[in-house]
Amino acid sequence: MAGFVSFVSSGPGDPELLTLKAVDRLERADAVLFDDLSSGPILSYAKAGADLIGVGKRADRASPKQHAVTRLLLDYAKAGGRVVRLKSGDGGLFGRLEEELVAMRDADIEYEIIPGVPSAFAAAALAGIPLTRRLVARRIQFVTGHDIRGNLPKDINLPALADPSATTIVFMGKRTFGQLQKKLASHGLPDDTPALLAEAVSTPQQQLTLTTIKELAQKLDKEISPQPALIFYGPLAEGYMDHEN
Repeated sequence: MAGFVSFVSSGPGDPELLTLKAVDRLERADAVLFDDLSSGPILSYAKAGADLIGVGKRADRASPKQHAVTRLLLDYAKAGGRVVRLKSGDGGLFGRLEEELVAMRDADIEYEIIPGVPSAFAAAALAGIPLTRRLVARRIQFVTGHDIRGNLPKDINLPALADPSATTIVFMGKRTFGQLQKKLASHGLPDDTPALLAEAVSTPQQQLTLTTIKELAQKLDKEISPQPALIFYGPLAEGYMDHEN
């Protein structure tokens, strides 16, 4: 008899940001397939004897292919018992959640989706600023900084991303931000637009760096740390500048 799969979002890394439902599923799981950013103290909630399998993908590191991750998840589910697929942040944002859900449906395996605290929301909270501001930041937009080959996506909506009244958050964008910034400048976004680089959000390695989009692009063109990061720019980052001063 097939088992049951819980797609659990673990938040940005701080175990105290796990939801009660996420903790419950970890405590009852017979197997946990986890992303790199969902490891560490978060796995301490898994019950004794549970199989813990790392299936995370990170840039410039040997990582399992998605088809292999899906196959492993199916194998555990078909063996019966409870399985947790543990994803960082919220699994519905720039992850492979949909591919894994399709595989569960095709195999007639029951599942549930448990949301988590998105890293962008955690970063804004830790910086002490809101994601929107009345009359100034009327819109939030999330965008991925790379396509499946690691390049800046060719189909990004540059006029929208250059909107000065929007708070923009770039996921996985450190390697391509230099290219993006040049394109934003060509669409009218000033070089001195405030930017906030949020690295290793909610972990002991966290670092928040206030700068401008031009200066950040130059910095990332020279050196890139291995820490996962988000890039904020627009009115939100300007609010952080005011907060710091």
